[in-house]
Amino acid sequence: MKAVIIDGYVDEPAILGVPPYVSPYIRYAAGALYYHGIDVDYYTIDQVRKGTMWQSFNNYEYLIIIAGVTVPGHYLGGTPISLSEINRLFSLNKEPLRVLGGPIVKGYTLTGGRRAVKIASDNIDYIVEGDIEKFLFKYPISDDFNLKDKSDYDLISKIAPLGAEILKKHPRYPDIIVEMDVSRGCERTNGFCSFCTEPLINGKYRERPLKDLLDEAISISKIGVKNFRFGRAADFLAYGSLLNNGEPNIYLFDELYSEMSKIADIIHTDNANPAYIIKHKNKIKKILEIIVKYNTAGDILSFGIESFDKEVILKNKIDIMPDEAIEAIRIVNEIGKARDENGIPKLLPGINLLFGLIGETKNTFEINRKYMEKIMQEDLLVRRINIRQVMAFPGTLLYNIKPKQHKKDFIKFKEYMEKYNNEMLKKVFPVGSILKNLIIEDIQGKVSFGRQLGTYPIKTGVIGKYDIFQKLNGVVIDHGSRSITALKLPFDINTATIEELSAINGIGKKTAENIILMRPIKNLNDLKNMSNNIKHILNKLNSINRGGFYE
Repeated sequence: MKAVIIDGYVDEPAILGVPPYVSPYIRYAAGALYYHGIDVDYYTIDQVRKGTMWQSFNNYEYLIIIAGVTVPGHYLGGTPISLSEINRLFSLNKEPLRVLGGPIVKGYTLTGGRRAVKIASDNIDYIVEGDIEKFLFKYPISDDFNLKDKSDYDLISKIAPLGAEILKKHPRYPDIIVEMDVSRGCERTNGFCSFCTEPLINGKYRERPLKDLLDEAISISKIGVKNFRFGRAADFLAYGSLLNNGEPNIYLFDELYSEMSKIADIIHTDNANPAYIIKHKNKIKKILEIIVKYNTAGDILSFGIESFDKEVILKNKIDIMPDEAIEAIRIVNEIGKARDENGIPKLLPGINLLFGLIGETKNTFEINRKYMEKIMQEDLLVRRINIRQVMAFPGTLLYNIKPKQHKKDFIKFKEYMEKYNNEMLKKVFPVGSILKNLIIEDIQGKVSFGRQLGTYPIKTGVIGKYDIFQKLNGVVIDHGSRSITALKLPFDINTATIEELSAINGIGKKTAENIILMRPIKNLNDLKNMSNNIKHILNKLNSINRGGFYE
């Protein structure tokens, strides 16, 4: 028996599965099949597109597509599967059992500001509305299955360590980052946000036993992948609270991070509920100290603030008030703002702002702008700010209301945020910061764009043409609104190209040409007629890895 899994990529409030991220769905589905002795092949939808593999799967007994985007996003590492591509794959491969799973079964849309549509069942044998791994665990051995059944962590403990093996077949192995499932559902007991799909997809809040999580992490590490992100959680900081009467579980976090530090190269996280931080300030601070002790710099706790407009907050059942949100940002800054040896902050908050919510008015945009300015004025650092239009999915409160859209105001706010993000990036990644192990993913002209492995890593344009998936170290020299510019390390003024020199802030093409004509340069005094600012930057760049010249 052979099965093939096509990764159409997922992006949910609590999971990211677009390369280089690999979602738990993939590993669990593979683990369920492996458990029954079924061989499993794995391809991403991008591999199918590039290899024109659309009709290549008729020799399998199972053709499984896992996909679904329930939050809008822009992706560098891959493009999520479309409905037409799903139909194409299933219509051209009629021999295997054709199975569709993942959040896509709740509805499909790839664009913010739109309502999701239900998936048609044409050419599909089974649309799994429950958990795909539950179906794949039961179907091969029994007719007693329910397409709406949810998994429990007893099942996950059996199949997750087995599923690690599928990661070897990822096209970017071993340079991938795995989303670790720590909990499902939302820990809130006072209702759910009007737009959120987390309770729809995952139901009642439950937590994964720490031992099972660590067992899977060890299995993943043994096959050569050592990059982890604690995802699949609406509020990671609440992990273990069911074992502690709803209170933050400091001892569990200490064990989790101390054990993970023994097997991982990268330890990052994602979602945190700012309201939970405010409710348990002192205990959360101790947990943040544990995270900062063991984690990898550049880490983010993403806050679903969604809006600073109190009317919008109340009408959409959002859990955090504006001033509380600012206080939560202060708390994470207090502990996580410290920088590592490369100049990168250890742990910063991220902010999600949503538009198109119930009760939104033109004044909402001004209120949000006011609070964003407050963050800047207090010199607080925020690593990632997502400005998005909400997606409306069946089963949510928002789906049936159709709030008024303010598209022109949304566009103006995004334009405002372009300048804001540029100023924030200058604070987070000042000139001279070092980004190690950038992986090149795209080349545009004479600039190669890459990212580190981690939580929402900053897109970095490295001056020069390098190979796709090549790893290199870079030093920050300039900032955009969503990306930064870097030079490859080691940097030596005597071998730097004209493109590299011209890219340094303050040096144009003519000055770069003059520097090249002066070479070899052994001392800053050789840079005649250069401003002190340019000399300072060049000296800083050269001294970072003790190459080039010295003053």
